Amino acid sequence: MRLLVLGAGMMGSAIAYDLSRREEPEEIHIADRERERAEAVAGRLADRRVVPHRLDATAPHAVRELMADCDVAISAVPYFLNLGLARAAVESGTHFCDLGGNNRIVEQELALDEAARTAGVTVIPDCGLAPGLVNLLAVAAIEGLDDVDTVRIRVGGLPQHPRPPLDYQLVFSAHGLLNEYVEDATVLQDGRIASVPSLTGIEEIAFPAPYERLEAFHTSGGSSTLPQTLAGRVRNLDYKTIRYRGHAAKVAAMAKLGFFDTQPRRVGDGDVAPRDLAVALFTERLSFGEPDVVLLRVTAEGRGSDRATCVSYEMIDTYDEEADLSAMMRTTGFPIAQIGTMLASGQIPSRGALPQEVCVPTAPFLAGLEERGLVIHRSVVEA
Repeated sequence: MRLLVLGAGMMGSAIAYDLSRREEPEEIHIADRERERAEAVAGRLADRRVVPHRLDATAPHAVRELMADCDVAISAVPYFLNLGLARAAVESGTHFCDLGGNNRIVEQELALDEAARTAGVTVIPDCGLAPGLVNLLAVAAIEGLDDVDTVRIRVGGLPQHPRPPLDYQLVFSAHGLLNEYVEDATVLQDGRIASVPSLTGIEEIAFPAPYERLEAFHTSGGSSTLPQTLAGRVRNLDYKTIRYRGHAAKVAAMAKLGFFDTQPRRVGDGDVAPRDLAVALFTERLSFGEPDVVLLRVTAEGRGSDRATCVSYEMIDTYDEEADLSAMMRTTGFPIAQIGTMLASGQIPSRGALPQEVCVPTAPFLAGLEERGLVIHRSVVEA
């Protein structure tokens, strides 16, 4: 089993860490445009199977050449690079999965279905936390229900000790974060697919202390293809991001003022895209490195065995001090590493470019995460 991790940032290093704890991989290649970062990850893991590489993800020939020697390529680079990488994987005959997060890019990746089937490979986008783990929890939650009225997905990564002004710290790519805040969210309303503006639909939500005073609101991309997949099976479905109270209003004000616009503005003697500046400032000012927490709740309400039934999955995961892995790194990196190893071992036999909720078996997937130390509690309440 030869696995390639593309990107040696926070998520790439978490994926490589998880893979290095498994016995199955014979080789674990990690590639980054800055070789020093890949070498640093390999050095920390101190595993002879981990091989660092310098790789420009925008150079198709070099990407194909490295992919061709591997069974599965796992992308942990910014979402806008994933389409090119997925195409390279199909051309190389290499299975591929990524962290996704952008609905338009994912749609283009799924359009590679026929080419992927012809090449005998599997391409699975959106395999992190959200989208990713939450999609498969939603599928698991409705498996025993005959009639499903509502699926609610609530998830967020937060600092354990919030700091103003946003009570938030950056735990993954700022590009991906702003994309979630700007793009419309896709939901199911009364059985129909609909779009709602992100940063709206604010609701109060509580978890066990000290996380009792939180809010959740619509954001883009978190459910990925799930509304389309479950249309006709589920009447209502939405995804909301969890933050400390007041966060959505502050971010919405910045969005309305144009700080997330992509159209360049003339400033002095040069042109500046506001979003590029926002990404730079978010990365600089919100990278505190404080211990974090990931909060997750997926609920499905419907009827099972002719009774009103609510099935819930809940997870509270915190920074791992011993491994020096944030909760977001664990809950994003471990799920995609699990899918990557399932692809390499043949546990995912389907071929083509597919949403994970239609091709990843939930039982072995969740069992693998439990072995990795991600504790997800399931509860069933019948009326």
